[in-house]
This record gives sequence, structure tokens and C-alpha cells, in this order.
Amino acid sequence: MDIKNIDADILIIGGGAAGCFAAMQIYKKSSRCKVVIMEKAHIERSGCLAMGLNAINAYIHPGQTPASYVDFVAREFEGIIRKDLVLTMAERFNEVVKEVDALGLPIEKNDDGSYKNRGTRSIRIFGERLKPILAEAVRKTAAQVLNRVVATNFIYNGKRVCGAFGYDVRGGNLYVVRAKAVIVATGGAAGIYKPNNTGGARHLMWYCPWNAGTGYAMGIRIGAEMTGFENRFIPLRVKDVNAPTGTIAVGVCSKQVNALGEDYLGCHYQHLGGRKCLTQYRLFATLEEMKACRGPCYLDTTHLNEEEERKLKEDYLNMNPQIVLLWASEGMEPRKKPVEIRGTEPYVVGGHCQAGYWIDTERRTTIPGLYAAGETAGGAPKKYVSGCWAEGAIAALTALKDIDNISSEEIDENSIEKEKARIFNLLNRTNGITPLDVRERLQKIMDEYAGGISFNYMLHENRLLEARQLLKCLHNHTTDLMAADNYNLVEALECIDRIDVARTLVEHLIYRKETRWACYQTRLDYPQKDDNRWLKYVNSVYDVETNEINMKERPLQ
Repeated sequence: MDIKNIDADILIIGGGAAGCFAAMQIYKKSSRCKVVIMEKAHIERSGCLAMGLNAINAYIHPGQTPASYVDFVAREFEGIIRKDLVLTMAERFNEVVKEVDALGLPIEKNDDGSYKNRGTRSIRIFGERLKPILAEAVRKTAAQVLNRVVATNFIYNGKRVCGAFGYDVRGGNLYVVRAKAVIVATGGAAGIYKPNNTGGARHLMWYCPWNAGTGYAMGIRIGAEMTGFENRFIPLRVKDVNAPTGTIAVGVCSKQVNALGEDYLGCHYQHLGGRKCLTQYRLFATLEEMKACRGPCYLDTTHLNEEEERKLKEDYLNMNPQIVLLWASEGMEPRKKPVEIRGTEPYVVGGHCQAGYWIDTERRTTIPGLYAAGETAGGAPKKYVSGCWAEGAIAALTALKDIDNISSEEIDENSIEKEKARIFNLLNRTNGITPLDVRERLQKIMDEYAGGISFNYMLHENRLLEARQLLKCLHNHTTDLMAADNYNLVEALECIDRIDVARTLVEHLIYRKETRWACYQTRLDYPQKDDNRWLKYVNSVYDVETNEINMKERPLQ
């Protein structure tokens, strides 16, 4: 394993929406800045946008304001959000969308050139090539892109982050990237819970299956403060292919119906808001219908005409082509048969929900030299892609400003050798446990003891305490992990990252003793929302010395 040393002014970990946009903004302000992007896949087709996108779901239309967007998000999340973070994003939504429009993203427009509404806060795009468009914009800058280099740990001297280590999947080398500032934009965490689909289809999930929570885990391991992990995200999706339901519900105005053909939100859940209920209750009501023997549940697409059906398929081809392939293989026409829906396994994300780093309004984390943007930035849900762009821009400008009086730190050779040994030992070990063994064990623990899909996402103290002990035991066994080759090594590193994220998640789930977000965080032993005690943020800091996660509360801001 050779050592590859690189010096940078700003290192961006993750070449997704936030990471690419951050690099673009840096070079708009400073053409001489040395930027390095470390991406575990390839920035042209990586992360959540790899297959494309058919809508930008956070946009301020005429009649709306950034403040009204904040009010909307606060209602959706029962009063607990970082309003300051959501506001600073919302103020930039339209600006960043126009910038990507100028890069060549096809956006559906009205005759006067304004963007066509797709719902109150959404616009329709033809975004199958959205990621290549962003990658092309990055290639026009002077940024150095390290494709297929997996971030393994931050370089941390106990006072500030001064770079990161990365493993070159194809070359087998260890990159040591020294930087004055590091922006973490790696996305959230999938694969912590047992997936809805099993066997060869286990990667056919809502969230990018290669987003392993690495950005979270690296921060957890150096003691960065985290927030909102208990606010899991469990999307309601098209069964099996996990295609987004908003494309149907919002795009073609379809109702949720049960097996009896009833508009069940309107018939049985008016007390939760009916068809205008919060997002979480759309999933909750679907589960309740199954319990009441009125399932399966569907999105009713039988009102569509041929042109509307063609447009629906076009929308999916821009974002989730496998559902169109499934319909074609089965000879299914949505206008003749409703589309079945159900919940997925839980995910840990900071874009739809609010798990992530505790940050200030300029996207600084609690660790000097480290900034967070996109899914890794906590406290600001409903950011979607435009929010990730906005946060990438904010973090980039903050880092650029902060490095003015910062000199690059010398990297301790012992820390390099320690990280090299940690990685190389996984390849050098001939007896041990495989990443597959560890992943399946982790997913079984989380599914059965921490509110997975098999238990209808329900939580209670005794099972969570058992999860805590089992995860600690599994964490201790990671010293027995072995990898057969370079790619298997990446899987092993991802297992370690997922376990660190899962441990933090479980501590958050234990600590919040109320039910605030139905299904996302339903406590059977504390079934009511308790504003008197829990209208606050639940945060955590990992103690490296004791291997314990310490919880802390912060008041609403």
C-alpha cells in the first residue's frame, strides 16, 4: 500500500449535489484556491442523483416566501427544526436553481419563461442527466477529483481537522490529503436496517445503497456533536421497486386508496388531517389500513388518460427507470391498474429528515476546520436537491473565508501509519468474519430491536437497550473483519461506519422518551407527544476514551 500525499486548501468529501456545487462556488470566488474532491464512486454518476431526478421539490414560487417555507417545514416536523438553517437555505433556493438551469438542466417552463409548478413548492425537471451536468461544471474548474477513493477517517490533531485519509479502490493506495478546511458532503446512511427486498434485490432500495453513513461515522469518531438521529426517515414508496410516490401523488394528483377502493386518508384519518395530513401520517395510515385488513394499499392511477400515463412514465424515466421496465415486463398500464405502495426500511438522512452534524448558520461543525453540507448537515429537513446546493454554497464560502489566516498543519507520521495499518490489516487477515456476515448481523439487530420494517417501525425501551448491548458487542468484533480484495475491503470499511452510525442512532432513540414523529420515531412505551419535556434538540457526542456516547439537550433556537 503506497502513500499518496496531496496538499489542498479545501478538501470536499463527497462528489454529490452539495459537493459539486461547493466546488463550483469556490472557484467563482477564488480561481487560485486548490480544491480536491474525494469521491468513492465517480462524480458523473454517484450518490442519490445517480439515476437522475424528475422534480426539484424545494422552490419558492410567487406567493410563497422563505419564511413561509420555514413555517411549512416546522409544521411537518412538529415544531423541532433549526429554523435558522432552513431559512438560510430557503433564501438561496431560487438562486441555485437558476444557476443549474444555466448549466443546461432542462426545466419545464411556462410561456413567459417562468418555471411551471408541480405542487406548491415544486417544479418539474427532465433530470436524467442532472449528475453529468454537475460533473461537467466541476471539470471546467481547476478542482482535482479523486474518483473511486473512499474516505476512511479525518486527519485530526485533537484541535482541528486538517485533512482526510482515502483508500484508492483500484490502485490499492492510501491517500493522505492535507487541507486547511474540509467540507463533508457524503450523504446519509442506507443499509443499517434489514432491507425490504432480500437476496439479489437487496440493493433495490429508495436511498443510494452505497451511501453508508461514512461522513457521519468519521465525525462521530472524532467527537463531533450530532443532532436529530432519532428523527429517522421511512418513505412511503411504490412496492418492490421503491420508486417515489410523489411522482404519482403530486405529479398526476392520485389518491391513496385501500383494497376496498376507499380514499382512506379522507375516510378514516380526518383526525390526522385527511388528504392534507403531514407526510409521516401517509405512511402511518397505510400501516393502519394493513392492520385493519383493508390492505394492500395503492395510489389510484385509473383516472389517467393515455397522454397522462405517457407523461407519468416519462417522469419516472428521468429518475427511476426500473418501475417503467417492471410495468413493461408485466404488461401493466397504470391507467388500468392502481400502483401498490408500502413503507421501506428506515434510513438516517439529513435532507428529508434531520440527522447530521450540529452546525452554525454558516455550516461550521463543532470541530474547527470541519464543515457540513447536504445530507450530513443536521437540523434542516426538507432540503431536497436545491437545499443541498444551497448548503454546499454556504459551506464553501464559509470555508473560503475561514482559511484566510490558516496555515496547513503538519501531519503526524504516526497517525498515517496507524490508519494504514487499520486498513491493511483487513486485507492481511486470513481468519475472521466477512463483511457479509457483519452486515447481516447488524441489519438483523436493527430490524428486530430498533424498530425495523418487520416490527412496523415500533420502538420501546427494553428492545432498544438490548440493541445497545448487541451493537457494542458487534462493534468489538470489527477487529475480526477480513477482506478478500480491494472491493471487499470497501464493504468492510462500510460495515464499521454503519455500526458507528447505528450505535448513535440507538442512543438517540433511547433518549427521546415520547412519540413525536409517527412511524419515524414511535415509542410504544411513550405513545404521546410531550412538548413540556421534549420540545428541544437531542444531541450526542462520542467519547473516544470510554467508547461511550454521551447525550446532551439543546433548547430550540
